[in-house]
Amino acid sequence: MRGPVSETQYLAVCTTRHEAEGDRPVTHTNRTTLAATLAPSTLPAMVGLDLGDQYTHFCVMDRGQQVLERGRFRTTPEAVREAFAERHRSPVVLEAGSQSPWISALLGELGFDAMVVDPRKIDLISRSHRKTDTKDAELLAELALGVPRLLGRVTHRKPSEQAALTILRSRDLLVRQRTSAVLHVRGTCKAAGVRLRSCSSKSFHRQVLEAVPERLLPALEPVLAVLSALEEQIKVCDKKLKQLTAEYPVTSLLQQVNGVGLITSLGFVLTIGDPSRFQKSRDVGSYLGLCPRVRQSGDSNPQLRISKCGDPFMRRTLVQAAHYILGPHGRDSDLRRYGERLHQRGGKAAKKRAVVAVARKLAILLHRLWMTGEAYDPLRNSTALLASEGRA
Repeated sequence: MRGPVSETQYLAVCTTRHEAEGDRPVTHTNRTTLAATLAPSTLPAMVGLDLGDQYTHFCVMDRGQQVLERGRFRTTPEAVREAFAERHRSPVVLEAGSQSPWISALLGELGFDAMVVDPRKIDLISRSHRKTDTKDAELLAELALGVPRLLGRVTHRKPSEQAALTILRSRDLLVRQRTSAVLHVRGTCKAAGVRLRSCSSKSFHRQVLEAVPERLLPALEPVLAVLSALEEQIKVCDKKLKQLTAEYPVTSLLQQVNGVGLITSLGFVLTIGDPSRFQKSRDVGSYLGLCPRVRQSGDSNPQLRISKCGDPFMRRTLVQAAHYILGPHGRDSDLRRYGERLHQRGGKAAKKRAVVAVARKLAILLHRLWMTGEAYDPLRNSTALLASEGRA
């Protein structure tokens, strides 16, 4: 076993290696040798990673924000294990992205504290006039050492939750493709003077086949065949989702709310993951991007659109549920009354504002029901208000 290395010796070795190698990428040989030579467990440092599809650039920085090492390795599990195998357990910082879930999980298995940060918090990287992968990794390490609290730490879902959520998203993709195909067939027939009758998307490919003009059959028969295949695959996804509800029994609690079905409840549970990570239920609205942006300056406080941060699938699903709640089939509830009041105020895009506001309230309500486990009372606030007015 090598004895403890002093900070002076550590920095001296790093300086010597950098003077000899410059900023060129570290190869397999010198990366392994450097990691073995510099294994000072008593010297904390920060490793910044800039992830790429083929290569990941890294920068090792000490607590004095001096660069100790730069280099790159291939973005593969084997290369990650090799690069960090003999390195001391320094914290690692990387941006959230398509590659960050498996890399952060692998680094956790290797004993490293992987800090995944929100890329929207780091404008210094995207707005830099000299943006390179090497500089991005260095800037990540420097910011993590200086102001880690401002970087917005991201927590990835469990692999099982991510796999289940992927089924929901795949189903959503199939449904949108089915809608696009139906609109294509209807538009093509309408341009030829034939207006197809109204029917559900599920049975569209069967009911309109005879009504399609014969001259258009060579063009539209393949589309109708695809619609049939899409319908079968959507049924397969629905069957898998029903099986998943047994693993997440809280979905039955959320489905007490009128307008919330299997897709909305299961998607909400899988998107949120751990409900206790929100201090208040109101924070869920901001997490899903349903709260308006704020850009106040002096006496100026303009009304802005919603931020649209977070998961777009879950946000769209909640908006669809809000449309149902405010629609002709929605039942009387506090949510419906709240949306109707906003709609009656009028103004520009009053209906859209009301729908988004109800979607935000719905997200807050679902989180509250999840945390408390209470039975849903659709007119709880209205009943409480009448009771208080009666006492008054």
